[in-house]
Amino acid sequence: MQLTAGALAGGFAPAQASPLGGLAAGLGRALRVLVPDGSQANVRSVIDNFEAAHGCKVEMIVSDLDDINATLMLEAMLPDLGIDVALPATFGIPDLSEAGAILPLDHFAAEQGISSPGGIGDRFDDRLWGFQTDGDVYLMFYNRDMLEDPQHGAHYADTTGTPLAIPQTWEELDRQMAFFHRPEQGRFGGCLYRTASYAAWEWWARLHARGGMPFDDDCRADVANDAGVGALEAMIAASQHQTGAELGMFDNWKRYDRGDIYADIGWGGTQKALHQIGAKMRGRVANGPLPGGEAGALSYFNWGWSYVVARHCNAPALAYGFCDFAVSKGPSADAVAAVDGYFDPFRPEHYDDPRIIDVYGASFLKEHRKAMARPIPDLYIGRRQEYWDSLTMWLLRTLEGHVDPATALRNVADRWDSITERVSPEQQRARWHALRATYPQV
Repeated sequence: MQLTAGALAGGFAPAQASPLGGLAAGLGRALRVLVPDGSQANVRSVIDNFEAAHGCKVEMIVSDLDDINATLMLEAMLPDLGIDVALPATFGIPDLSEAGAILPLDHFAAEQGISSPGGIGDRFDDRLWGFQTDGDVYLMFYNRDMLEDPQHGAHYADTTGTPLAIPQTWEELDRQMAFFHRPEQGRFGGCLYRTASYAAWEWWARLHARGGMPFDDDCRADVANDAGVGALEAMIAASQHQTGAELGMFDNWKRYDRGDIYADIGWGGTQKALHQIGAKMRGRVANGPLPGGEAGALSYFNWGWSYVVARHCNAPALAYGFCDFAVSKGPSADAVAAVDGYFDPFRPEHYDDPRIIDVYGASFLKEHRKAMARPIPDLYIGRRQEYWDSLTMWLLRTLEGHVDPATALRNVADRWDSITERVSPEQQRARWHALRATYPQV
């Protein structure tokens, strides 16, 4: 973990020049913000703007991006770091709020107002817990050289009876990855994740594309049916046409940038990495939506980062002011425009900002904006991590060939029902119904 003091932006006003400046003087130290590794450039922009506007020094504490939620949970029990504000993954807000690791923000919002446009995952159990600051919808990336090659197109059409075009369904994507996968020729079909941190997200998307849902109306697990088993069987088959599937996020970007892989899955951060000056794939990527099922392409908001106020914050009103400032129009646009950070557009104004258009490219932003309009959500209910860990464990065991899909998903269903019973079937049912109400109307 790395501690970095925020650089002072020039021209500070006196601390008492604004209400937040007065709160900063009362804190008597820098405001401390826990951030995921890779977001430093985004948050640095916010810090510089906030320091200049309010005369409040801010420090960044950097955590591994896959561990930040756990770090914040531990900080609630043993406040060694003195965290005031944090940027956990959005899917962790239900568990963090239920554990008392973060503070509800409704009172501060009533006093100070809200600049957020209303982000995915901000609210849980009818309370405000954080502000979404990263438009993390899954999108697809295709090697334009392969996709638009006339010989490949003719051969694919002859072989499959369908034109070679950006796929709208998982079935078509799987067929295309199989077609392009020729390791003996130095060409690979895909680079889709098969790791503990990311594998369940693909299954989740495939499940919904087949018309499945994780729970029934009574919040009983509904994953071991034809949709769930079929989604996992398709993942197993698609795994035969991957390379680098064991890589984490940053290494995945580097691997795909070598230019010998047809398809990759990712987010706006992927696009930033591939579109930056010096990237081998710059100008060679065809952007597409996340595949769906018979109804066409699907959209899935599966990650994102949210500004929250930590449990032991000594100046929660100041911390709230920082969070609200961070997601306001100007500061959030500056943050998203940072080339070296992976925050993505989440406000309508972002899509018209020339800096952001330059960083991402117009074709990507067109797909991203459509995806952000109607995404399915992640599993935003209490004990989300327990449900997800069980799902991930059995998915990986199946992908590794240790158990068949039907048995694995029956085990997942049994575990999920046990978790629901332990928490409260009535409470979890209400939470599931509230989450289901956020699904896009098809």
